[in-house]
Order: sequence, then structure tokens, then C-alpha cells
Amino acid sequence: MTKLLIAYYSSTGSNTKMAEWAKEAAEAAGAEVRVRKIHELAPDVAIDSNPLWRKNVDATSDIPEASSADLEWADAYIFSSPSRFGVMASQMKQFFDLQGGLWGAGKLANKFVTAFSSAQNPHGGQEQVIQGIYTVMQHWGAIIVPAGFVNMSTFGAGGNPYGTSATIDGEGNMVDEEAVKAAVKDQTTRLLDVAGAYVNR
Repeated sequence: MTKLLIAYYSSTGSNTKMAEWAKEAAEAAGAEVRVRKIHELAPDVAIDSNPLWRKNVDATSDIPEASSADLEWADAYIFSSPSRFGVMASQMKQFFDLQGGLWGAGKLANKFVTAFSSAQNPHGGQEQVIQGIYTVMQHWGAIIVPAGFVNMSTFGAGGNPYGTSATIDGEGNMVDEEAVKAAVKDQTTRLLDVAGAYVNR
């Protein structure tokens, strides 16, 4: 059985949704799954300035925060982050930056990884966010499993071969939500298919 860590950062809830959809697909595929949120760095005054942000924080208060132990436990990773000026959220970057001990001990190598992203417009940096995550993974020695053009759902969700990316409108709603959901699930299944061929050999 493949052990999958889904670690995400979400302010207003879109990446929370994608993590939930990935969990559904992974459990249906027989994986052992941990869903973990990335530690929030923003102060309450910033969170309270956006009702959607506060709602998501309160709604996910029972989800454990990602830890180094989760990374060591898993065979495969899904990371999901919104775009912040075309790069991953600082919360996600800090989580990665804290893993020097595991990296130095060689405990992050040969893990399988894929990534999701979101932004408020179709060209808001989603591809760069995913590529930025993959850059870190290359330093870890992880094995990247992109969405590719393997499933038709990739085209339905905007055609990003690096990983599923969601566009969020000005009201905080995900554009083409059902298409994104299908792409997330297919990408998750692809990751597990590839990882499982190695883990369960």
C-alpha cells in the first residue's frame, strides 16, 4: 500500500478543496492517506480582513499541520499552493526550508511527487508555482510525476501539463470547478500508479 501525504496551503479555501478531492481519489485507489495543512504565518489582522480567509481557517481548524515526520512517513507527496506574485506561498516555502535535517540525512530522496496550484486569473503564475515546487523536489532527489497530457481531464481544466491549476474569480469561486475536480483526481491516480509500481514491486 502506497503512503501518500497531501500537504497544502490555502487561504480562502480553493487549495483545501483540491486536497479533499485528492484524498477521495487516493483512498479510492487504496492508498493510505494523510492530509496536512501548512502552518499559517499571517497574523489574525490579515486573516480577519478577508471573510473567506477567516472562514477557511476556522473550517480547517481540526486538520493537523504538516510536519517533518509526515514527509519521512510518506512514499509519495502532493503539494498544493496558491500563487503569490507568481511563486508559491511563503507558508509553503518556509515548510520546505525547514526540512534541511531530513534532506541532509537523505530521507527525502526517491519520494514521488506531484503538485497543484491556483490563482485569480488564468495567467496568475500557476505554472511557475508548480515549477517552483518541482525545483525544490529536484534538490531533494524526489521523482516528479507531472500531470502531462495523459488524461483528457487535463485539457478540461485548462491544459496545464505540469499539474492541475485552478482559476479563482473575484468572489472566491473556482472557475470550472467540476473540470478541476476531475483533473485533480486523475492526477492523483496517476501519481499513485507510478509510485505504486515502485513501492509495491
